[in-house]
Amino acid sequence: MKKIFYLLFIISLVSCCKEQPPTPCTNCPPAVDSNNINLSILIDLSDRIDPITNPNPTMQYFQRDAEYIKAIEKGFLNHIKSKRIITYDDQMQVFFNPEPSDPKMNELTKELKVSFNKDIPKSYFDSVDKKYSELPLNIYQSAIKDGKYVGSDIWEFFKNKVKDYCIKDDRRNILFILTDGYMYHENTKFDEKKENSYKTSYLTTKLIKTNNLTTSGFKDTIEKNGYGFVKANENLSNLEVIVLGINPEKGNPFEEAVIKEYWENWFKEMKIKKYQIKSADLPSNLEPIILKAISGK
Repeated sequence: MKKIFYLLFIISLVSCCKEQPPTPCTNCPPAVDSNNINLSILIDLSDRIDPITNPNPTMQYFQRDAEYIKAIEKGFLNHIKSKRIITYDDQMQVFFNPEPSDPKMNELTKELKVSFNKDIPKSYFDSVDKKYSELPLNIYQSAIKDGKYVGSDIWEFFKNKVKDYCIKDDRRNILFILTDGYMYHENTKFDEKKENSYKTSYLTTKLIKTNNLTTSGFKDTIEKNGYGFVKANENLSNLEVIVLGINPEKGNPFEEAVIKEYWENWFKEMKIKKYQIKSADLPSNLEPIILKAISGK
């Protein structure tokens, strides 16, 4: 009788110790499907693209940008074509900040916002390819002809727009930024001075010189004085960023490294885990890097 009692006791104990089924999640974020891409391009339309102010006899910077964008579009379409049609759920768009005054620019960006789903016709691929072959160059030519370079408020874009414009919770989010690496806009030029740090919303050659970041010990100087960009957002861990076109002014051999250090530290502060910062180079050299970044391989 005792044996039966002990046996029943053990069975009861084991039953009680079994894991209860997990409680269904009611307010959980949507699962991320990394095979679906939400790709954005932010263009810096400051005077860096002016062929008179910043000439380059090998290949003008606005022409390089247009070719970078073409390579980005190529990588995006390659990704789409690698999927089964039933899984198409991807999009790509172009942004400026602030928006240029030319109303044609708004129409061009509308044309460059493209989405793929399972119902798109095969001809849509050719349509997208044609748009991205022609329209980006039109944007640069229009900005150069206008001559009123509005600059690029990259800091404000990250502060107020990047989450709404460039991040979808259920996608793999990639943001390409085409810029020379200097960050400045009169509407958001400010600094934050604390006991052990001096953060700014901008970065210029003048600031680099003022902060004495012109020697090989620039990293120590940055760390000691807490130099860097003011953090613009709290958590962008679901955003990948690729910066293309870093182009330091001549005269300081460490200028490019200082620019990259500012950007890297800024990304880390905003918890961006995957990022690349590339110097201005011929499109043929950067295309493989762009394609690899999009493929994730």
